[in-house]
Amino acid sequence: MSANTEPGRRPVMADVAQAAGVSHQTVSRVINGADSVRPETRERVLAAMRELGYRPNSLARALVTGRSQTLGVVSFDTTLYGPASTLFGIERAAHAQGYFVSIVSVTSLDRDLVLGAVDRLRGQGVDGVLLITPQERAAEAFAHLPRELPVVAVEAGPEETVPVVTVDQVAGAQAATRHLLELGHRTVWHLAGPPDWLEAQQRVDGWMAALAAAGADPPPLLSGDWSARSGYELGQRLTGVRDATAIFAANDQMALGVLRAMHEAGRDVPGEVSIVGFDDIPEAQFFTPPLTTIHQDFNEVGRQSLLLLLEEIESGDRSTRRVVVPPVLKIRESTAPPA
Repeated sequence: MSANTEPGRRPVMADVAQAAGVSHQTVSRVINGADSVRPETRERVLAAMRELGYRPNSLARALVTGRSQTLGVVSFDTTLYGPASTLFGIERAAHAQGYFVSIVSVTSLDRDLVLGAVDRLRGQGVDGVLLITPQERAAEAFAHLPRELPVVAVEAGPEETVPVVTVDQVAGAQAATRHLLELGHRTVWHLAGPPDWLEAQQRVDGWMAALAAAGADPPPLLSGDWSARSGYELGQRLTGVRDATAIFAANDQMALGVLRAMHEAGRDVPGEVSIVGFDDIPEAQFFTPPLTTIHQDFNEVGRQSLLLLLEEIESGDRSTRRVVVPPVLKIRESTAPPA
């Protein structure tokens, strides 16, 4: 298997055809994934491509197939662990499926900025768009997306409008709250995330549902902004509340702030106060004490999101499927029965 190519010249499709002993059209069919090529011929063509170092022209392939093999992602505040981890999961899954990813980050999730980001991606010829849009006001954008554009909402999104892939936030919050109640705590305080985040709302719903099921009175709801600082400041307000023996923080960073507030006030964790977080960030098991938390499988969220988008691209129809990834309670040393 050989082809004569001039030194320094990039191999072209005709070189591959000559090396594999097939026609130019057969090489094109292999590149574009046609089913009409015999397996042994396909392997011979692929071997010739590897030997010559041939790389298909993505633009030319897009003109033939009508697809760019590129997917768009609209994201917001990727410094937060959840969106950043979801984005990483999407990129890994896309690479495994042979797709490129083009990312547009917006400064806020109002409707016009989200729609503008989608328009930018459409201008790049993406085959479909994944939207990591966890805030409530971003949901307005979904009603204005072009019907012919394959889209999937990731982490949170409007039901019965577009396909959504999400972790079951309500079940996760219920598990966190139930764990503390089953240890013997009379009630559980909740430090919630920002009220305009859909996931924060769902975690409040799960917390309330678990308390109601146990017949426990809900303490006043306290809201932060996902940061360790807000957890610290809210934790300071609870250090003097002796009945606050169990705290469920809406994410691990806020739980970290609570841990510091309790430490500075001389309140032992978990001897006097038990604390549960949410997310299971990599550092959670190295907190002092190691943090009991709810694990979210962001790689699985990314994988399911990508597969759902590819299904939509292949079918040409927008579904309203909702794929729910189950959360997992990780019990560590920050929780214990009340003294």
